[in-house]
Amino acid sequence: MITLTLLHPTKTTPIQSWTFETTATIRIGRSADNEVVLYSAVVSRHHLEICYEKDHWEVVNLGTNGTFIDGKLISQKQAKDGMMIRLASSGPTIQIHISPEESSVKRQLARINQSHSSPSVKPRKSSVEDTITNKPSHD
Repeated sequence: MITLTLLHPTKTTPIQSWTFETTATIRIGRSADNEVVLYSAVVSRHHLEICYEKDHWEVVNLGTNGTFIDGKLISQKQAKDGMMIRLASSGPTIQIHISPEESSVKRQLARINQSHSSPSVKPRKSSVEDTITNKPSHD
């Protein structure tokens, strides 16, 4: 799951947040057909796309005024928890918060439980296997 938080331009306090699942492709821009719509003259109609790729989020610039991370213009970059994205050099700032998926957590717990469980008891051959191997069954 990913949460995008629009920050106040001077106070860096949250103004608005949006939360999405990993199956999403999130488009950000001025146009009403984006998942996150920002009304700013420096933001392109389709400025930025955040896509879930295999096991991580990718930030992809689509805007003519650029997308900046740590003051550097990017074309594409892997998203990190807490990352700050600025749309255009003087535009709005969005902070990314990435939460582990519930299903991913469940898979990890299942692996941990399997590795800590006692060794399995080998099942006894069935009578059909005994017949095939010509060994008498001991029932």
